[in-house]
Amino acid sequence: MDTTDKPAHSYKKNVIGWREWVALPLLGIDKIKAKVDSGARTSALHAFALHPFTENNKHKIHFDMHPYQHNDQHVITCTADVIEKRWVMDSGGHREERFVIETPITLGEQTWLIEITLTERDSMLFRMLLGRSAIRKRFIMNPARSFVKK
Repeated sequence: MDTTDKPAHSYKKNVIGWREWVALPLLGIDKIKAKVDSGARTSALHAFALHPFTENNKHKIHFDMHPYQHNDQHVITCTADVIEKRWVMDSGGHREERFVIETPITLGEQTWLIEITLTERDSMLFRMLLGRSAIRKRFIMNPARSFVKK
């Protein structure tokens, strides 16, 4: 899409910062700080104690997660449908097979479905990465801004 003939103010509502507060309502996560990572194709969520199971012929997973940085006392237990298992390469070049779930995300006033891989992120600053496929055709990321959407 050519944006040269569009006024700049028409895109301001679609700008997000390099980090944003998001919600994952079906997982019971009302607020989690996500790093917008245009280098990552798929979004990733911190998860541990993963327990896959089958219910009504559907693959599902129970997992625990710590939604807040520097806080391993607050635990949320989540349940989600599993879409697939996928090999993912992290930024360090390590390959890991991860469960992939699909769940709604809310950022600002928008809610839509995204795919998220589940992985151990306790040692990482952000418990969630928001990858480029999740924001494609919805937002423009401004790396000089933070917490643009409320």
